[in-house]
Amino acid sequence: QVQLVESGGGSVQAGGSLRLSCAASEDSSWCMGWFRQAPGKEREGVAVIYTAAGTTTYADSVKGRFTISQDNAKHTLYLQMNSLKPEDTAMYYCAAEPFNLRLCREGRSADFRYSGQGTQVTVSS
Repeated sequence: QVQLVESGGGSVQAGGSLRLSCAASEDSSWCMGWFRQAPGKEREGVAVIYTAAGTTTYADSVKGRFTISQDNAKHTLYLQMNSLKPEDTAMYYCAAEPFNLRLCREGRSADFRYSGQGTQVTVSS
């Protein structure tokens, strides 16, 4: 079972930027992604990357502002977040899906098989 450890969260003002990192315990060609959950709200898929197919998928709410990338040599997944808004405030989780490519194609990172413990992002107005 792969272990995922997120880092890079913090508090920023609206319009600021953060870069989240997710260190994986092993090399993986799986579908990888990020999802978030704000207090009292359901989990929301944010972004998915599937290197084997050369594809990335983003939620409409973050398109043009967030960029997902992966460094396979370092077993690390990233989420660059720019132009942050107060509504981006949430716990952000890294996720991995080894088998279900349908979830991957549909960008459903919140339903991936494995996830980390999360890192908090707080955006103030």
